[in-house]
Amino acid sequence: MRILIVEDEKKVASFIKKGLQQEGYAADTVYDGATAIDNAGAFEYDLIVLDLMLPGKSGLDVLREVRSKRPKVPVLVLTAKGAVQDKVTALDTGADDYLIKPFAFAELSARIRALLRRGTQETARLRLADLEMDTSSRQVRRAGQAIDLKLKEYALLEFLLRNVHRPVTRTMIVEHVWDIHFDSVSNVVDVHINSLRNKIDKGFQRSLIHTVRGVGYMLSDRPS
Repeated sequence: MRILIVEDEKKVASFIKKGLQQEGYAADTVYDGATAIDNAGAFEYDLIVLDLMLPGKSGLDVLREVRSKRPKVPVLVLTAKGAVQDKVTALDTGADDYLIKPFAFAELSARIRALLRRGTQETARLRLADLEMDTSSRQVRRAGQAIDLKLKEYALLEFLLRNVHRPVTRTMIVEHVWDIHFDSVSNVVDVHINSLRNKIDKGFQRSLIHTVRGVGYMLSDRPS
């Protein structure tokens, strides 16, 4: 999952980005409203963490623009503005959640997980056949057997599980699993897919990770 952090305090932005990366998310940081609007229009983020007090365009301006361009992307407002009217205004403008600074990273992380679950059919679990991912504990099992995944392997599998039976291109994978600095000409996607296959499919009768020739990859338990 790829997250955009819009925060003009660079130390706060760095703290959030580091914490999210340690949890396996890809995270981009921007420090002003205009750049936030540009990024939100150019990239398909899974969630946006948005400060309200920004240089140039305000957080509310960003929120309005995001809602016009990406109406479905979850937006979590993270701000020092704690008045009830500030919350009401942000939520009425289109925010999905509102967290006041100072904050505990564990709470921010939990709210992000909750927002990412909205609009899906699952609670904290993603499943396909005998493959199961618990997004709260970040545990993965197949046929009851625990599978140890590295951070990017986990992020890649989560993206595939959220797109079951749907072919996804390498570009789509890059946009959701790697951050803005990723070198898109490298073969790192194929390397991670092969590594994931060795852990998810090797030793099992049915393969779940399929190559879709000319397109990319697909996670499916249907006959190919």
